[in-house]
Amino acid sequence: MTAAEAIVEIMVQEGVEKVFCVPGESYLDVMNALYDHDHIQLISGRHEGGISFMAEGYAKASGKVGVCLATRGPGAANLSIGLHTAMQDSTPVVALIGQVEQAFRDREGFQEIDLAAYFRHLVKWTAELREASRAPELLYRAFHIARTGRPGPVLISLPEDVLNGTADMRFQPARVYSLPRPERESVARVASLLQTAHRPVVIAGGGISARKSTDLLVTLAEWFRLPVATAFRRMDAFPNHHACYIGHLGLNAPSYLVDAVQEADVVLALGTRLSQVTSQDYTLIRPGTQLIHVDISPDEINKVYRPAIGIVADVGYFLEDLLEVSAGGMTADLMAERESYTSGLREAYSAYSKPRSNHGDRTVDLEGLMHDLQEALPEGTIITSDAGNFFGWLSRYYRFREAGTYIGPTSGAMGYGLPAAIGAKLARPERTVIAFAGDGGFMMTMAELETAIRYQIPVVAVVVVNNMYGTIRMHQEKRYPERVIGTDLSNPSYAEYVRLLGGHGETVRSNRDFLPALERALESNRPTVIEVMADPEQISAALTIEQLRRGWQHNGAAV
Repeated sequence: MTAAEAIVEIMVQEGVEKVFCVPGESYLDVMNALYDHDHIQLISGRHEGGISFMAEGYAKASGKVGVCLATRGPGAANLSIGLHTAMQDSTPVVALIGQVEQAFRDREGFQEIDLAAYFRHLVKWTAELREASRAPELLYRAFHIARTGRPGPVLISLPEDVLNGTADMRFQPARVYSLPRPERESVARVASLLQTAHRPVVIAGGGISARKSTDLLVTLAEWFRLPVATAFRRMDAFPNHHACYIGHLGLNAPSYLVDAVQEADVVLALGTRLSQVTSQDYTLIRPGTQLIHVDISPDEINKVYRPAIGIVADVGYFLEDLLEVSAGGMTADLMAERESYTSGLREAYSAYSKPRSNHGDRTVDLEGLMHDLQEALPEGTIITSDAGNFFGWLSRYYRFREAGTYIGPTSGAMGYGLPAAIGAKLARPERTVIAFAGDGGFMMTMAELETAIRYQIPVVAVVVVNNMYGTIRMHQEKRYPERVIGTDLSNPSYAEYVRLLGGHGETVRSNRDFLPALERALESNRPTVIEVMADPEQISAALTIEQLRRGWQHNGAAV
């Protein structure tokens, strides 16, 4: 068979059901081979950045490997934003990119880029298919690397002339992947530390959600009365309504939470790479704190902090083994002390995160919107989001009750929310899926509304309109108050835009109109945009622009 046919055969063996693409002539052979496989749906989008976000969001929601296709040169460059996001978010994605014919290489052929070199530092692994017979070998390896260890994206470059080359292909459909278990001695040492610590804190990362280990972590937290914080954009890794949950280590994390981690005697970091944001610019773990770092990748241990105990293991197996050796062991006095300690942190979180039912009349108050949204959305709703200042309200006030219900980019990629929602809805069609975005990020990928309408994918996009690049304006006002340049925006009516495409659109100017609009959106069962007109002066969940300016002028430093 041809190399292209072999590639599709391996997709079948690997359980691929959705493939996202912008069509290109350099990989027409793969598209043609997909034509004969009705059980693999090809989703053709409007921009490679959008379809790479769809594949990444699909992978997060489904737990499977996301697959995306793009053409050489410009298509590959456009695709790179989604692969960078998949890398920083540890999301398994396989990208297959058409390439210039081998005979034309190294002559600056039409749209020629050395794809393997270009993407090498953006993904886990890259390769180029140079012999048709090696298609099974490289594709098996690609899926294996994407899903094992610390998951992530891989890319294979596919020269056009190799794709239609024929060879005898050898397939090995069976696959067994083992996950590493921790050594018993190291687990016993962790148990001993947790049984004697006075101020422990757990940081739950993406590995908890990816391995569906939230229930195990809840059991551990209840046994030891452990306060649990979540890593940046991993708010759903632990149920936010639980008495042991104490908050989210994101941008502008509240002082009570940062202080708790910095003053902890033991920090148990589970399935997190302790990124710049999570670690508050690498200041979170202080000398004297005993760090226990558990991650499936040896590359993440000692990458940021030197742990007292570093364990390379699957977090699910680690928690299973830790629970097995941890029955009892705490004194009654220490248990009572731990109860008081965790309850105090929980009370601080509850006070910080409880939204008021504020109702704006001329613009929408986002705190009030979060209050109403929390009450109105069906159980199990999946929320995706862009990066932007609107995210501050979501991360502070919305309480995620279930793992796998938040999908967002730790890379901080704008334009992510809508296409990721499309991917998530395709993975979990039974769930309500809401995309949150600001007007700056939404316009970057709003062409994918047409994709949603064409394939009848009923996602709801809530677009916060304040006519500015809000996050950058916030930083601008901190550093250069009243010297505004480059951050103002103008907008069309997004509600009218989606109606022109055949979807449902609503414009909301006051809080009392939001819930009726949301109810109509969900009942329409069509791709929907609800544009929410927000107050541009309210630059964050805590501060107005005027307060930022006064903070600089009065204190000589940013607030």
